[in-house]
Amino acid sequence: MALVLWGVLPYVVALVLVGGLVWRYRYDQFGWTTRSSQLYESRLLKIASPLFHFALLAVLMGHVVGLLIPKVFTDWIGLDQHMYHLGAFYGGGLAGVALVVGLAMLIYRRRTQSAVFRATTANDKFMFLVLAAAITAGLVATFTGDVTPAGEPHNYRETVSIWFRSLLVFQPDVDSMVAATWQFKVHVLFGFFLFAITPFTRLVHAFTAPVHYLFRPYVVYRSRDTRPVRSGTARGRGWDPVGTRDRDRR
Repeated sequence: MALVLWGVLPYVVALVLVGGLVWRYRYDQFGWTTRSSQLYESRLLKIASPLFHFALLAVLMGHVVGLLIPKVFTDWIGLDQHMYHLGAFYGGGLAGVALVVGLAMLIYRRRTQSAVFRATTANDKFMFLVLAAAITAGLVATFTGDVTPAGEPHNYRETVSIWFRSLLVFQPDVDSMVAATWQFKVHVLFGFFLFAITPFTRLVHAFTAPVHYLFRPYVVYRSRDTRPVRSGTARGRGWDPVGTRDRDRR
């Protein structure tokens, strides 16, 4: 059973995630959206949405540091386990709590605003349930997962992190994950489930970053005003009108 959960299931989830994204892109590009409900209500959204997304970004960065950076590296730069644990506990805990608050506000908004609630599908409700379960399991692991049932200290960087990095080289270290506390195991399983359903929910928009905005040309706005410019009037700073210079001199 351990081999299936920690040695086979991760790759199955990865295949479902990638395959689902490819399928969604090919056959449902018009549905690749968050289905924004800002038109229905914006007062709560302008607070809840930034809070949720910035907290989520902080949580993801914490996961990247905790899972990909080996303990030997942090020891080498002089960051001992105690200091690392304090940073992960308070920093990760604060980001996790902010994430919960942001998600709770989004769910509250959907439930109390009738127009938004009518636009909420069964798929959305299921997605919110899985997302909330994964976040809650992560908070439980952060605050209580550092002690085994036998009362011994547990360091996830010596269990979960090693297992995760072993997956990247296709040599899953199942024993390392087996040695993790149940809190981290539950969190990982909910994470698997969340990634598996992502291509088929509104969460798919996370894979559509507007990177092209960084390279697109400037948008030039031209006035439709046909009134002639008075003689001697100096032009302000900005774009020079295109195709109107000769007309203005008449």
